[in-house]
Amino acid sequence: MAKEVFKTESTLHLDCGKRLNNIEITYHTYGELNEDKSNVVWVCHALTANSNVEDWWGGLFGEDRLIGPDKFVVCANIIGSCFGSTGPTSINSASGKPYFLEFPMITMRDISRAHILLKEHLGIDKISLGLAGSMGGSQILEWTIMEPELFEKIVVISTGAQESAWRIAIHTTQRMAIENDKTWGEKDIKAASNGLKLARAIGILTYRNYEIFQEKQLDAEPRIEDFRAASYIQYQGQKLLNRFNAYSYWYLTKAMDAHNVAWKRGNDIEKVLNDIKTDALVIGTRSDLLSPIVEQKYLAEHLGNGVYKEIDSEYGHDGFLTEIDLLTGIIKPFMN
Repeated sequence: MAKEVFKTESTLHLDCGKRLNNIEITYHTYGELNEDKSNVVWVCHALTANSNVEDWWGGLFGEDRLIGPDKFVVCANIIGSCFGSTGPTSINSASGKPYFLEFPMITMRDISRAHILLKEHLGIDKISLGLAGSMGGSQILEWTIMEPELFEKIVVISTGAQESAWRIAIHTTQRMAIENDKTWGEKDIKAASNGLKLARAIGILTYRNYEIFQEKQLDAEPRIEDFRAASYIQYQGQKLLNRFNAYSYWYLTKAMDAHNVAWKRGNDIEKVLNDIKTDALVIGTRSDLLSPIVEQKYLAEHLGNGVYKEIDSEYGHDGFLTEIDLLTGIIKPFMN
């Protein structure tokens, strides 16, 4: 495992009409690039993850696992995040101060454009497998459209062709929690800490579901306060606060809301999907409340070379992070 930072002097022109100069991208690599550069696996992470896949998806990588040591794995932190890539708490080279709310709006296409710069820096011209779940899956779809000959195969999990009205409403509610924190907008990396904790609590309710809360968080004996479920949701809010900030959360949820593969491509989603001829495996989780399987079925049906598979997990949207054995059983035949 190697962690590096790619610094570019290139100007990144954004969909919002603005630009970012001198961006930095933090990334991890695992394994060695083979002589003909045919063993690249590129992983795109979800909303609050980082570029170290061992932190959050380690069960898929390593000896005798889905992605073995013969592969060259790349995972890069997305712009807008707070794990080393240029984001709202980074220093604006023009002012010498952190961007905060002066950071420009970004889209999934902008995120992909930044990673294209990294791909070129690494001398990669072919990726054998693109692998991602949730927000990362949206990025993989956009990237595949932007560079149709790059990926030999892609696996996207719990994602859709566009952000649903349901998810946009959830993200808006989360941002309202942040915006209603009296410290929101302060030029401080810890601004809106309470708002971020509440936003995460809202998110956890959509990542999981009734069944898993009943199984894992129901109190063993009756009580009138100090409920196990209450402690759990507070813990999850604090856990995110310890490693993330409200500015990145606010910007990245806006980037997810803007996801629509047909934007500025004729507005016909089914045609855009059908034009993607890359072999694609689309995986849904039966209990997913945030990204219901109807979206993955639609995606697989209209992709030029898409196939749909499903995992039966009680963990809802988080199933793609927890069900390593189920995912391995589905993805391995597709890879081979």
